Amino acid sequence: MEPLAAAARELLLVALEDLSQEQLKRFCHKLRDAPLDGRSIPRGRLEGSDAVDLAEQLIHFYGPELALEVARKTLKRADVRDVAAQLKEQQLQRLGPRSSALLSASEYKKKYREHVLRQHAKVKERNARSVKISKRFTKVLIAPETLEHRTLGPAEEPEPERARRSDTHTFNRLFSRDAEGQRPLTVVLQGPAGIGKTMAAKKILYDWAAGKLYHGQVDFAFFMPCRELLERSGTCSLADLILEQCPDRSAPVPQILAQAERLLFILDGVEELPAPGPSEAVPCTDPLEAASGARVLGGLLSKVLLPAARLLVTTRAAAPGRLQGRLCSPQCAEVCGFSDKDKKKYFYKFFRDERRAEQAYRFVKENETLFSLCFVPFVCWIVCTVLRQQLELGQDLSRTSKTTTAVYLLFVASFLSSAPAADGPQLQDELRKLCRLACEGVLGRRAQFSQKDLERLELLHSQVQTPFLSKKELPGVLETEVTYQFIDQSFQEFFAALSYLLEDEGSPRAPAGGVGALLRGDAEPRCHLALTTRFLFGLLSAERMRDIERHLGCSVSKRVKQDVLRWVQEQGQGCPRAGPEGTKETQALQGAEEPEEEEDEELSYPLELLYCLYETQEEAFVRQALRGLPELALERVHFSRMDLAVLSYCIRCCPVGQALRLDSCRLAIRQEKKKKSLVKRLQGSLGGSASSRATVRKPLGSPLRPLCEAMVDQQCGLSSLTLSHCKLPDSVCGDLSEALRKAPALTELGLLHNGLSEAGLRALSEGLAWPECQVQTLRMQQPGLQGTPQYVAGLLQHSPALATLDLSGCQLSERMVTYLCAALRYPGCRLQTLRLTSVELSERSLQELQAVGTAKPGLVITHEALGSRPKPPEGFDSAL
Repeated sequence: MEPLAAAARELLLVALEDLSQEQLKRFCHKLRDAPLDGRSIPRGRLEGSDAVDLAEQLIHFYGPELALEVARKTLKRADVRDVAAQLKEQQLQRLGPRSSALLSASEYKKKYREHVLRQHAKVKERNARSVKISKRFTKVLIAPETLEHRTLGPAEEPEPERARRSDTHTFNRLFSRDAEGQRPLTVVLQGPAGIGKTMAAKKILYDWAAGKLYHGQVDFAFFMPCRELLERSGTCSLADLILEQCPDRSAPVPQILAQAERLLFILDGVEELPAPGPSEAVPCTDPLEAASGARVLGGLLSKVLLPAARLLVTTRAAAPGRLQGRLCSPQCAEVCGFSDKDKKKYFYKFFRDERRAEQAYRFVKENETLFSLCFVPFVCWIVCTVLRQQLELGQDLSRTSKTTTAVYLLFVASFLSSAPAADGPQLQDELRKLCRLACEGVLGRRAQFSQKDLERLELLHSQVQTPFLSKKELPGVLETEVTYQFIDQSFQEFFAALSYLLEDEGSPRAPAGGVGALLRGDAEPRCHLALTTRFLFGLLSAERMRDIERHLGCSVSKRVKQDVLRWVQEQGQGCPRAGPEGTKETQALQGAEEPEEEEDEELSYPLELLYCLYETQEEAFVRQALRGLPELALERVHFSRMDLAVLSYCIRCCPVGQALRLDSCRLAIRQEKKKKSLVKRLQGSLGGSASSRATVRKPLGSPLRPLCEAMVDQQCGLSSLTLSHCKLPDSVCGDLSEALRKAPALTELGLLHNGLSEAGLRALSEGLAWPECQVQTLRMQQPGLQGTPQYVAGLLQHSPALATLDLSGCQLSERMVTYLCAALRYPGCRLQTLRLTSVELSERSLQELQAVGTAKPGLVITHEALGSRPKPPEGFDSAL
């Protein structure tokens, strides 16, 4: 770039020095009044400028090639045509014809849009067939929120917005102004693997090129797959990456970059971006600087590179906490998957034969578990692919799957069963090699493989190549570069997990380091190994292991299951315990001392572990694993239906003595945007219990109903439940009240600052006073408690098992203490301990409590002022 700039500067200087003072003045005047693409050099910079100053200003403002074009046009308008002709002639002689044919950005953007429409009109399906994006794209639900909302306590959280279908209107709203009139420059689309983030991003690019999105706001949009950039060898600049996406090498890249506020960069798969190492500590700040892909992406994300440009970022749901330190004021939208109606549309688009589509859809709709899994588009594609094959072969459709792992394994089994029997042993051997390739890639953070990688494992031109690997050709300097990648990243992670069960640890073909390299290689399974770890757990169930042995013709190592169980139990030794009441462990991340992303990941880590356990669908394994995790503490989790289904399943299976603490968790489940009759409520439940079919007909309960139903299961061993700062609406209190009446093992309950209404407190008191209620210890901190003393008094009088009431830290009025004392004197009251630590009490209240303690020697009342007080006056009694 520098030699070109020097040549352009010299050409401009020669031309401008030929002008008289009057001509130079007229040139400046015309240059100021002739903006290009709405931009012109500021007037202040032109006043008093000589030829040298003008040449520098032109090069700096427009770039070398465009500066020459602007100078020639301005010379003609200033009526100095002979100098303009000389400049053109000298430019042709020195720089050649290419630079003179350069289009301006305003002229080039039409050409670029047409190029994008041609390039992205079709998308490759996972079977390598190309289809029009408009025909294949099925709308998913997108729910707007902000990354910060996930880190706030419920008291600060706004009401959840309804999810909207991903149409043009919703895409346009992603960059809409907020309540304060500010427009976000970074939008994050987050969601689990296979939910449709990449397809939505590509549809946004296509709709922009078609003129449907961001009209008058975005001139150029560029799609950048992060994984490919990170695996790219050598260095490149952002300008080079832009040029590669243009239809030709004559793109006015400097002029495009000069209007950063008119640019949109779509960064797909940002979760692949590793934590910055020493070489990437300083992100790239210059669009012309050749740097690693990680530095270029880091510069864009942190807004030190083209800070005025818009960013649309896609990432898996686990990654936003890790990205917070890099992103600048992001707006987050969650991709929620298919609604029930969109699932049906997808089936009809996939099969195209209406009769078969209806047959397949009806079968899946009647299988509630399988139907709920289809809210993930990629899982829906797998289910449709398997069903199409079964219909074509006339096979029974009755095989069902309860987990994502089971669906993926069913897909592989269907592929194997469709092959001739004679090819069985060869296919099984090729699948083992494919698993080795996947595992090498996952552990090495590689998604693209060279032809030599396939040749080394004898996978090139194998029978498994076409169904599971896609081929990509990239133009190189000397020859075309060919790379291969799995048809979907989640498939690579599935096969990587499968590799640990196919090879005995210590054999030459076993993954290096065994299962320990997967589980202990990272501090937490939430990072890039999260999905692989989930798949591994899912493959460990007895049913899945039998399927593997039957379809892959090999015995599965039983040692892997024991290693995984031991690892889970080890996690209990390092799990964070709930802090003492009154500490502020639930503060927002902005005030934490530790790095934000590390704390955020730590807080959600137990939930990720529960997802892994859920994937096994093996109650005995889950119960044994949870014995090593006596307390599950979930903090600041914004529960989805899937989260609650996973938590409920694990609580249903938990051993006796299990404790659960939900701290500052958001229990309100996001609803869909009801748009006439087009969209139904998104069914995200993954429950596969026998009673699930009946529960569909029940009226919708509170978000906590699945957990409450799990608590009353006779196999549930949950002994302690604490809900702190969770904002419990009346519907939740009603379901919890029902659970308190029947929970077989629940002996401790903590209700701390949950914003209970009078109706909610009444419902909970009724549940605690129920004859079959097993709760022995109740801890309460409720600001409005003193306004409803009758409910506390009622449960003291009638609760059959309550032995300890802890009201430490509460505000108790004299009236409230009087009610308490009257209830404690009641003959049916079985309370043995009343804790009032850090409670401010009046002199009269202290005397009343001391009188009760004297009347009931077996009752222990704990308060700082009661131990050293003299006995109350003879005959003192409560005022009630």
